[in-house]
Amino acid sequence: MRLLKSLTRGLETLDYMATQPTAARLTDVAGHLGVDKSNASHILRTLVASGYGQQIEGRRYALGPKMHRPRRSELEDVVERREKFHDMLAELVHATRECAHMAVLVGNKVWYIDKIASPLPLKVDHPIGSLAPLHCTALGKAFLAFGDAADAGKLERFTAKTICTPDELVAEIALTRERGYSIDNEEFSEGVSCVAAPIYDAEGRMAAAIGLSGPVARNHPERLAELGMLLLRSSSTDKKNRMEES
Repeated sequence: MRLLKSLTRGLETLDYMATQPTAARLTDVAGHLGVDKSNASHILRTLVASGYGQQIEGRRYALGPKMHRPRRSELEDVVERREKFHDMLAELVHATRECAHMAVLVGNKVWYIDKIASPLPLKVDHPIGSLAPLHCTALGKAFLAFGDAADAGKLERFTAKTICTPDELVAEIALTRERGYSIDNEEFSEGVSCVAAPIYDAEGRMAAAIGLSGPVARNHPERLAELGMLLLRSSSTDKKNRMEES
């Protein structure tokens, strides 16, 4: 089984903090993980932003509020989700030659947990482990339309095409629900267009969003519609297979 290094280190960091009598220093976390302070800081900031960690004072860190729930760590669920749907991403890249991403909801952000790059020279990339807003990404809009995201947060402008008013966002989410997939048409990054669709767990709850991204030079509106329907077919096939297995 392949293990995602960034998520594994996140889990190792949580395990380490759980065993410390006091809040852990940045240098101690870096030493435990065997990474430099810059990488350790990135891991800790991601955990804090998602509620799994908290910064106590200075550069000391402890477990966050989400880690005090009497249940299995949600990060373990994320690792399982990534492993479960990785092959689906590979199939999408093979069929489209565009970059495929998977993300989960963390507060009012999406957290990229997996990706497979396009084989083409001109391609789009969002690093695994990065966070992105809900209102101007296809993956984020999927959670607003079909998942548990209740608040899009601040409607910050990133490009001239970014949706920045509540009324516009409400209309966009309604359209997304109607067609079944979401679109980001140069709203987060200029020259980049994306489509995304929800993936559901066995209980029918949205577990993740999968998306395809590429340059607008290739992904005109008609092409985006084709990619969106492909995502819907992939997610529907997965849902049918899980129902037959249960």
